[in-house]
Amino acid sequence: MSYGAIAEYVGLPNPRMVGRVMSLYGGGVPWHRVVAATGRVVPGHETEALRRHRDEGTPLRGDRVDLRHAAWWPPPPD
Repeated sequence: MSYGAIAEYVGLPNPRMVGRVMSLYGGGVPWHRVVAATGRVVPGHETEALRRHRDEGTPLRGDRVDLRHAAWWPPPPD
């Protein structure tokens, strides 16, 4: 998912808030799976994030996640 998709899903007004929450409280979250809307991986951690994506078989286009084929959206909450 992208930061914006997560923000929309949980009702946050700004995708940057997702990044902030993850940096403070997201230790158990697979951080590499959250990318920018362009598919860009976490800045400053590109090598590790791309290694993890390759290991998981995530569709990539160069150094970006191919969101057309890799994006995930959770089912609506009950």
